[in-house]
Amino acid sequence: MITGLHHAQITIPKGSEEEGKKFYCGVLGLPEIEKPKSLQGRGGFWLKVGNKEVHIGTEDGFDRIQTKAHLAYQVEDISYWRKVLEQNDIKLFDSVPIPNFERFEFRDPFGNRVEMIQEV
Repeated sequence: MITGLHHAQITIPKGSEEEGKKFYCGVLGLPEIEKPKSLQGRGGFWLKVGNKEVHIGTEDGFDRIQTKAHLAYQVEDISYWRKVLEQNDIKLFDSVPIPNFERFEFRDPFGNRVEMIQEV
């Protein structure tokens, strides 16, 4: 029986962890959590998102712009996040409307697709 979702993983290019932390920890304000010692030499970093985790791994040779794969961050004030991202020169894209939600998308500095979504 599956009881929930523990974490999701995305990747960034090898060696770009500091830039990744500036965006994910700095701009998005997600706290970094310590990786287990057995995984610390593999690159990347981990983040806490509510009671879940997002693992940022490293991987070269992958065109992130070509995929629909993405994470959707549930937020309480979507207009705040529009403003924060625009102030950080992140280009926003409107999402296809779905009932009872306001949402938009953007690409992180590495090309990963990201969605912000708020229940209305």
